[in-house]
Amino acid sequence: MNAAPAVGPLLGLVLVVLTAAAALLVRLGGLGPGREVCVAAMRATAQLAAVSLLIAAVLRSAGWTALFVAGMVVVAAATAGGRITGSMRGRAWWAALPILAGVGPVLAFLLASTLVPLRPVAVLPIAGIFVGGAMTACAMTGRRALDELRTRRGEYEGGLALGLLPRDAALEVCREAAVLALVPVLDQTRTVGLVTLPGAFVGVLLGGADPVEAGATQLLVLIGLLAIEAIAALITLELVATGRLAATAGDGR
Repeated sequence: MNAAPAVGPLLGLVLVVLTAAAALLVRLGGLGPGREVCVAAMRATAQLAAVSLLIAAVLRSAGWTALFVAGMVVVAAATAGGRITGSMRGRAWWAALPILAGVGPVLAFLLASTLVPLRPVAVLPIAGIFVGGAMTACAMTGRRALDELRTRRGEYEGGLALGLLPRDAALEVCREAAVLALVPVLDQTRTVGLVTLPGAFVGVLLGGADPVEAGATQLLVLIGLLAIEAIAALITLELVATGRLAATAGDGR
């Protein structure tokens, strides 16, 4: 039995209703312009439609799969860098470093262990999850770290007055940003199976695997994400502390 939703007018209607409801709630609740919700929903629709058309061709070739993953990294770096610096130029591209440093070693380790088969159909979805997690950790750490440096400028300057190097003074102020950035993945890992059934588990289950195999796949993904996001958060923190990742208008130092 196919558990996927049928593609047709009903699906379109449901998506429109949900998008409109979310946009209205955001606007009425003073959380921002509802237009952003609509734009995000339309972008998701267009992007997934394009990916759905491309994915069959991509999965037939290891080369195309590698190129597709590289494209994911570029988009993730641009997104995280833009979120941190307010621009997608110059310093924003330092965001590629924590993403690559997190995803590269962990994905290579899983492939070398043969737990993840070296086949496009296995590599692509896991790589996508890993890149997305690294992007989120990078963006959250960088944004929070810069906010801390702005709002706690006096503490930063106090550290300099005590003889700390600029990097060390910045780390004393913004280190907590990395801790907070890891909260979502830690909570997801702690509550998996009790509160949520994440995408990897559901995807493998719908693909015909038994629940034990689906659970093993999800566990591998979650523990991999813990390592990836920890690496990404720490490197992002270092980039902010050394001034390589800074807001376009300055980071308050």
